[in-house]
Amino acid sequence: MFKFKVKKIDKNTKARIGEIETSHGKIKTPCFIPVATLGSVKTLSKEELETLGAEIILGNAYHLYLRPGINIIKKFGGLHEFINWPKPILTDSGGFQVFSLARLRKITNEGVEFASHIDGSKHLFTPERAIKIQKDLGGDIIMAFDECAPYPCDHEYAKKAMERTHLWAKKCKSYHRAKNQALFGIIQGGVYKDLRQESVKFIVSLDFPGIAIGGVSVGESRKQMYQAIEWCEPHIPKNKPRYLMGVGEPIDLLESIDKGMDIFDCALPTRIARNGAVWTKKGRINLRNSHFKKDFKPIEDGCGCYTCQNYSKSYIRHLICEKEILGIRLTTIHNLYFIFNLIKNARQAIRKNTFGNYKKTFIKQFRDDR
Repeated sequence: MFKFKVKKIDKNTKARIGEIETSHGKIKTPCFIPVATLGSVKTLSKEELETLGAEIILGNAYHLYLRPGINIIKKFGGLHEFINWPKPILTDSGGFQVFSLARLRKITNEGVEFASHIDGSKHLFTPERAIKIQKDLGGDIIMAFDECAPYPCDHEYAKKAMERTHLWAKKCKSYHRAKNQALFGIIQGGVYKDLRQESVKFIVSLDFPGIAIGGVSVGESRKQMYQAIEWCEPHIPKNKPRYLMGVGEPIDLLESIDKGMDIFDCALPTRIARNGAVWTKKGRINLRNSHFKKDFKPIEDGCGCYTCQNYSKSYIRHLICEKEILGIRLTTIHNLYFIFNLIKNARQAIRKNTFGNYKKTFIKQFRDDR
């Protein structure tokens, strides 16, 4: 069961509001997906995620396959039951690990042989196996297996990775049978216009229910990422959700919504939180800095998150510096609230046809640290 409907398009931009319907509930778009690689958004409970407004989370097929193992999760009836999450789940096929575990893998047209980063054991991921693992996990949205080319890479390498991604996409589509799971195809092509446009046309031709743009936010410039979106977007059917993979910087989210993207995921909000960094309307700050030692104000005045309603920067800094778990729980709560609120406000602006002004106002006061 998967449906997507565009409900409103801003009159002055390509920004749009939509709704995805799955067997585990509905998702309002634009949406941000918190990353729960091993079945947990680090330090947060299910109840806290729901309070923050999470409508969907992301689990990683490769990592869950290694630990606790697919057989364990199957015995529970799937990932939803195993982690006690009642809402939709998207599972990443493991394709990103082709990029992130470059030293531990060997790629052929058959698939990717990984050496486990845990114990060095060998594991072969083929397109068919990636789909089988995701079927057993029971995600509502699952991803085709792809090769995420690194940045920088030359045109020849990017082309080979794209062609392999296309080969695997066809195999994934052919093998996929689960009617309660929506399989999304992934566009590759690096920073090359001809490859991006070739890839989007090929992936769209396979008639996946959703289309993802992969291979971005891997080291390329912001301008190059935006170009990749602009090369692809006109060729993606208006009635398909567009998923920009791995993007979570506040400015990038707004610029990408402006360019017609619907779905985003990124570990950045939770990762920087674990290092004591938090976002405010004026930009990113690091609570480890000594001048926050005597700052008895919340992270941001007027913020409605649990952290800002109850604790000061001084106290949170103390917790972070002393490696107390509560510190990173509080920064994680704030950062996810910040992103969810950013997206919520974007949807409201689209409804009023004022998204362009909303984006401009936000970016003007946000001190960008990228």
